[in-house]
Amino acid sequence: MSTVAVTDVIEASAVDVWELLTDLPVRVDWLCTVSSVELLTPGPFGPGTAWRETRTRPDGGDQAEEFLVLTAEPPHRLVLASPGSGVDYRITWTLRAVQRRRRACTAVTVEHRALPTTPYGRVMALLFGGLAARTVEGAIRHDLTALAATVRSTGRATAA
Repeated sequence: MSTVAVTDVIEASAVDVWELLTDLPVRVDWLCTVSSVELLTPGPFGPGTAWRETRTRPDGGDQAEEFLVLTAEPPHRLVLASPGSGVDYRITWTLRAVQRRRRACTAVTVEHRALPTTPYGRVMALLFGGLAARTVEGAIRHDLTALAATVRSTGRATAA
């Protein structure tokens, strides 16, 4: 099992960050590697919500990833599952109110866990685990930066 965790502080309320994070159609606007989002389940966002994202890989090809909401505790905690080839993923977003320079902000922690489900997945994790962890960490940092920029551009950021 491989776990990567990244924390960043966003100058916005947890409610505003949560709203953007869970607004599935607008993910294509702030996640630069996501070209489309297809909702797979009807109804409001919450446990059981599923969607498919098409992402652009570094080599220029497309890759579809499916996500399922396991836990949604607005505006504090979101746990997603995503099946992979020989590995299942759990992505936990934790939002915590903090003060920064006398402003109400949100510390956002993203924890990405890779859980090998097959012997092949365990071998691949052993061989490429470190490289994969560094790649995932970079992607999470990029996503958090994009999330913060989008919160600022929508006027939801904490006023000075």
